Amino acid sequence: MEFLPIIYLGYMFVSIYFLSLFLSLFFRNRKELFSYPVAKKQYSVSIVVPAWNEENTIENTVKEILKSDYEGLKEVIVVDDGSTDNTLAIARELEKEYDKVKVYTKENEGSKAGALNFGLKKVDSDIFGVVDADSYPAKDSIRKMVGFFDDSQVGATTCVFVPRNRGKFIEKLQATEYNVIAFTRKLLDYVDAIYVTPGPLALYRKSALDEIGGFDMKNMTEDIEATWHLAYRGYQRRMCLATKTTTTVPSKLKAWYRQRRRWNIGGLQCISKYKKAFFQKGMLGFFILPFFVLQLFLGLVGLAVFTYLVATRFITNYLYTRYSIEVGTPLITMNDLFITPSFLNYLGIVLFIFGVIFTIGVLYILKDNILAKRNIFNLIFYFLFYLSIYPLIMISALYYFFKGGAKWR
Repeated sequence: MEFLPIIYLGYMFVSIYFLSLFLSLFFRNRKELFSYPVAKKQYSVSIVVPAWNEENTIENTVKEILKSDYEGLKEVIVVDDGSTDNTLAIARELEKEYDKVKVYTKENEGSKAGALNFGLKKVDSDIFGVVDADSYPAKDSIRKMVGFFDDSQVGATTCVFVPRNRGKFIEKLQATEYNVIAFTRKLLDYVDAIYVTPGPLALYRKSALDEIGGFDMKNMTEDIEATWHLAYRGYQRRMCLATKTTTTVPSKLKAWYRQRRRWNIGGLQCISKYKKAFFQKGMLGFFILPFFVLQLFLGLVGLAVFTYLVATRFITNYLYTRYSIEVGTPLITMNDLFITPSFLNYLGIVLFIFGVIFTIGVLYILKDNILAKRNIFNLIFYFLFYLSIYPLIMISALYYFFKGGAKWR
């Protein structure tokens, strides 16, 4: 048997397996997707906001956090990470205006993890929270998330993140992407397989963070690494679908590309650091690591197969055309006009259709206005082109990962 059908079938099997898994988890848990536990005690919560050159957003971020309806919010700590704009000055004014706001400044060490670890040393609350300086938690976010910590095995919680800025085309595409990510992350919650608690809003059990030594300064995705470290130590991670945080997403293609490349590089760093946990250490080794690796590299397999098919077809057609002209053979006959679809082609089309239906279903369940008629073109572009760029970004990430010297910003 030729190698291409084997690779193609393997690719399809993995894709269908994960699609089936998500559908199974959805139908089994659909009645409790938006449920959350009400906290049986009042946890003290400190929110740390790492800030580097965030003069346009830091004020609104802090004010949105302070609007929280959770009575246990103890303080909001802004860690200015060596900003060169007016971030520190704005934060100082907020400190004067609000008793709960505390501001610290430190020398920039090249990663957000440094600012988070600095803040970790200043916190003595039950819960250590992280909010990016360009993100805005809903009023009920903390209240709906802290109840998960009633379970002593829970080390971190996260929630839904959606773009705050949706005016530009690339921002609208990210809105679709963020909704799908949030929904699938909730489904992974049911099998203890959440692999990241992102920076727009994450709550950690302070003692658990102390146990793992805080955030990894060398990793470009400190949120993924911390989540894996918690899983490695046996802590569960939970997801609340009943609340959300809006966050500022890249509005230009270059910034978007750099962000996604950093995510991929950080993911590769995590795989390298925890590779010995493969098929060990519970869900981290038996599901999260294999799932994460397949998620990162599945697109590369698809790109490789597509490139191979295009290249071989081009070479074959070139040679056929060249020698047909030399011997006087017709270039096109009536037989060439008939297309004979194969089983593999049908399978690929069916898989694509199911993927589209799943995505539209997610947007409907989360009640996002992306499904409005004016956004149909955006959805089509998202399915056909936006997702196909990711394998190319992964190639770039692999280059920088092996080359070394990649920077957080």
